[in-house]
Amino acid sequence: MQIGLGIALTFIVMLCWSFTDFFIQRSSRKMGSWETLFLVSLVSTIALIPFALKTYSSLMLLDIKGILIMLVANVLILVAALIDFEALKRGKLAIVESIWSFEIPAAAFLAFFLIHERISVLQWAAILILMVFLFLVSFRGRRISKLLFLERGVIMAFIGAIMMGSAQFFIGWGSRILDPILVNFVTDVFMMVATGFYLVYKGFLKKTFLDMKGNFRFVITMSLLDVVAWVAYSFSMTLAPIAIATALAESYIIIAVLLGIFINKEKLLPHQRVGLVGALSVAIVLAFISS
Repeated sequence: MQIGLGIALTFIVMLCWSFTDFFIQRSSRKMGSWETLFLVSLVSTIALIPFALKTYSSLMLLDIKGILIMLVANVLILVAALIDFEALKRGKLAIVESIWSFEIPAAAFLAFFLIHERISVLQWAAILILMVFLFLVSFRGRRISKLLFLERGVIMAFIGAIMMGSAQFFIGWGSRILDPILVNFVTDVFMMVATGFYLVYKGFLKKTFLDMKGNFRFVITMSLLDVVAWVAYSFSMTLAPIAIATALAESYIIIAVLLGIFINKEKLLPHQRVGLVGALSVAIVLAFISS
């Protein structure tokens, strides 16, 4: 029952993240990566305050291990988010998203070696096949070659994927020993303070708030979708294996492509059609055999 609920939450994550990447790319190009991360973490912090106040006392009960986990999670998510935002700013959304599927093995690897999380051979096979199909569906070039790695933002996206996958694991681990909402609140406060200090140092804070005022609905929508996704994702990792929750959450690429087909009337290349059908099928199978 719990695993089924965790998997159901990943579909909320899929829906929210399918929109947030598009919003974050636009915001990063218009306002900058540091400014975007500051505004997202600011709105998320404010949104989570009423919920975090109910469980903040559990922070006092953390032992050294718990404190270290939270510290690593905060540093990783800050650095990974900045790298990802910069990759979106410099590169093409389709190319960058195809690289982000590497977040799955990064989170799964850490879950296996640090908390000895076990999943079946069939589930591992489904995750690996899903990664291949996700790459195909998000890659919009006509042929895959070594030149792919010369695309703007690709190397940065790959580094960001490894770091974000690692951050996702530590946030999942932290959510299991603390509280999913409180973990997200602490990381949002950390990112807000860190990016805020940077903007003050650079003299950009006033400009950032003016940009927010001029794009208020856009910033609020982007930030709320992001915080809902992260909270749902954190809860899903407390109920289901981290590797499976991450694999299904990363399948938001499927929804993003479907939105492109039905709303923007985009045409898919043959390998994208194969990837779309394959990714949908494998995601459903993985959800079924896991729940």
